[in-house]
Amino acid sequence: MESANLLEKVKNGFRLLKIDEIYKNSAITFLKDWITREEFSDYKPQILHLIESKDWDYLLDCFYQIIPFGTGGRRGEVGIGPNRINTWTIKSSAQGHSQYLTKIYKSEVKTRGIVLAYGVREFFTNKHLDEELPNPVRNLTGKDLAYAAAEVYTANNIKTYIFDAPRTTPELSFSIRYLNAIAGDMFDASHNPPEHNGKKVYDEHGGQLIPPDDELLVKEVTQSVKTINNINIEEAKKTSKLVLIGSDVDKAYIKETSNLTLSKDRELDIIYTPLHGVGSTSVLKTLEHVGFKVSPDPKTSNQSGKFENITFNIPNPEVIESFDTTLEYAKDKKADIILNSDPDADRIGIMVKHNGKWSYINGNEIGVILTRYVIEKKKEDLAGVGIVIKTSVTTNLSKIIAEKNNMLTNGELPVGFKYIGAEMNNLERSGKIDNLLLGLEESHGYIAGNYLRDKDACVGAIWLAELGASLKKMNLTLIDYLDETYSKYGYFRNYLTEIRLPGAQGMAEIHKIQDSLRTENPTSFGEYKVDHIEDYWNRKPIVSETDKVSKDVLVFHFKTFSNFISVKVTLRPSGTEPKIKMYFELGSAPVEPNMLVYYKLEIEDELLKLERTFMKHCYKVIGVDFPNRGFLLFWQLPMADKLKYFEIEPNIESLRNLKSKDERIEKLTSLLEFLGSDPIQKVDKAFKAKNKVGIKQFLDI
Repeated sequence: MESANLLEKVKNGFRLLKIDEIYKNSAITFLKDWITREEFSDYKPQILHLIESKDWDYLLDCFYQIIPFGTGGRRGEVGIGPNRINTWTIKSSAQGHSQYLTKIYKSEVKTRGIVLAYGVREFFTNKHLDEELPNPVRNLTGKDLAYAAAEVYTANNIKTYIFDAPRTTPELSFSIRYLNAIAGDMFDASHNPPEHNGKKVYDEHGGQLIPPDDELLVKEVTQSVKTINNINIEEAKKTSKLVLIGSDVDKAYIKETSNLTLSKDRELDIIYTPLHGVGSTSVLKTLEHVGFKVSPDPKTSNQSGKFENITFNIPNPEVIESFDTTLEYAKDKKADIILNSDPDADRIGIMVKHNGKWSYINGNEIGVILTRYVIEKKKEDLAGVGIVIKTSVTTNLSKIIAEKNNMLTNGELPVGFKYIGAEMNNLERSGKIDNLLLGLEESHGYIAGNYLRDKDACVGAIWLAELGASLKKMNLTLIDYLDETYSKYGYFRNYLTEIRLPGAQGMAEIHKIQDSLRTENPTSFGEYKVDHIEDYWNRKPIVSETDKVSKDVLVFHFKTFSNFISVKVTLRPSGTEPKIKMYFELGSAPVEPNMLVYYKLEIEDELLKLERTFMKHCYKVIGVDFPNRGFLLFWQLPMADKLKYFEIEPNIESLRNLKSKDERIEKLTSLLEFLGSDPIQKVDKAFKAKNKVGIKQFLDI
């Protein structure tokens, strides 16, 4: 009776939400299970709290689906319900994975086993949960998730290796190959916000699953798990099924990363930050092992799931603000470059001191530098057979550089580094793996060698450092090298942005945007004329539903003009976060050095116009008239937060009339609370565009 009353209350609450009934009905079905079944009893107090507080949007988002398996695996917000990361979603995944592995490998699961690694993440709380009530996800860590999974794998008679402390994702990929295991799991959420965690699944080659194998796993997890086998971890430790690993694997891994070096030049002063993650176990050790002088940033080198000293608490090399704290440290050092890596250390970021100022180099630009560098080092040995592999949204300048140097390219892979890993497997099977020059993707991911099947921040760190050292001897920097590359091969400006739409309603809006552009076949966006549209769904065969999801990509090629040889926008829903991503590329033919600055300005102006024209069209599809100043807000803010800012902006301006400075600060803090950490920095450019000065100066605080 209590359950029926609760569900009726939820149904009445969901009626207030403007969202398709299919999402509401699905959420009710899952809620019934979580309210009535004993295995979910620990979660019930918080569920009741969400119902009593009438938090209908959040409740529906927690329960309308089982958290999906995307391009990077299963990851997302930690919380209560099947659409959140918690020990139940992790254990059910582990049970389905166990069944999948047992079907494929049979008795080998007992001897070869699976490798588990974890990062530094820890969930603390959020505004929806009641801190006074029991909460099974409070202080939930990656280690907790790994050991929860270990209880399931060992209960299914699968030998389970687990690291003795946090390690990087690249080392997990390496360790699977090194230990001849059949699979691996990484419990982390890469560069996602602090409240996220998750699990990446790896195959016996050390790569992530690709279609159709990933769909077989998804079906096993979502359709075939009837009972979760479980053994207490202390009991598992008493058997030979659970094996701790550590220093031996570390030594073997660092030996392999150190073998990547292509130069003996080492005279370069480097500052490095792991952004509170685990990169000090890989990037720092590798750089020091091969002879570089490295100064770790003291404020961001400690391992911490709060990411407390990172602007916005977003530890992502794609976000230039991730360097803010370390830049302060760099002012006191005579450093040449700053390197950073995301928390699981598979992505690398860099800033370079050039003409007395620090310059940021984005992921595509790093890829261009690394492509040219490795080709120039290996072109005599691998002319005509060396190969560069990249995803379709990664800059085509890398392809041009390779082809003009008589190298091969595979540049049309779907988004996701797992596809680069799969191509490496193909090269290995055909005896051509030594021909691999570089695998790269736009989101700061790179791989070389044959020691793993995922991106590794160590690759970029070593090559950028030693190239920087070589250039320093000539009084040049990586910025000089990049400009020289543009003059020789062409200037390409690649730019990533997004529309972030959380929740079930957001998911529906993401599909609405994609479906609209797919079906209406627009011939122009403002002054930009469409030459042709590529729909990856037309790339046959589509081998599984997960393959169809990964190929939900539209590419708009525009008619070129002026000196441009490429003008395109690629659109795709993210596989791991609630957003639709847009990749812009404007490329020119080779540019005379004295004209490069003018071409950069021209392309930047065209990019700004194209971005606003294209994105405003997308916003209109979902009924939003997006303001021009909205493009000045922090690009990763959810759309609803961007729109809310403009609603409360007059309230911010009115604070100027308050005489008390303390009162102005207090009320401003309250108004901007919804923006999370560093709120002023997220909106200040938009405010300044209207008021000529920033918020602090405007309010004299």
